Amino acid sequence: MSRHQRIIVELSLHILRAAAARSGKGKVDTIEVRLVLRCLIAHCPDRWPLDMFWSSAGTDHDIGRAQGCTAALNGIVRQLKLNATV
Repeated sequence: MSRHQRIIVELSLHILRAAAARSGKGKVDTIEVRLVLRCLIAHCPDRWPLDMFWSSAGTDHDIGRAQGCTAALNGIVRQLKLNATV
């Protein structure tokens, strides 16, 4: 993986972690989150955690949104580690 790609992945994770931290207080289905998830598609062999993060980010239920975003983020990090990009 090139230095440029590694920087994109690290910044993407930073944005997702911040969104997951805010998700208990309100929806986090923002343009930034959508762009980050799109940037990570190439680095995640399984797409389910990306889809789960996006669907959880827009849910109305605070607890469900926070739990879904956290679980999806953990899945994304695991995918990246298995793919050796983090």
